[in-house]
Amino acid sequence: MKNTFRLSLAILAGAILVVAAWGLPPATHGSTQPALTAEQTPATQSVSGKIASVAKDSFTLTVGGSQTAGQHLTQQAEPKTMTFMVDKNTAIEGKLKVNANAEVTYREEGGKNIAVSVHVAS
Repeated sequence: MKNTFRLSLAILAGAILVVAAWGLPPATHGSTQPALTAEQTPATQSVSGKIASVAKDSFTLTVGGSQTAGQHLTQQAEPKTMTFMVDKNTAIEGKLKVNANAEVTYREEGGKNIAVSVHVAS
């Protein structure tokens, strides 16, 4: 009777271990997920310039052109404008206003520049 009890207990413990092993996810020796590409993880970039226009959910920044550094005139590429979309996650430090200098950290997403943070110099 004692041996029967021990045998039953051993079979029950073994069955529990088998069920637990079936519940585990299969082991993988290599990653089955594709590596993330640059398009899937947009990197942030920074640019600074003068605010040309402000709209409800975007603003335009004029970047480049000639800049004075002391008494020297530094000639850069022709000025260009960049439009940045603003959403609920955009951190804005200062007030967006025309002709104010701003530094923008942004990411490119779907062909649009999404502002991550904006620092407006007063």
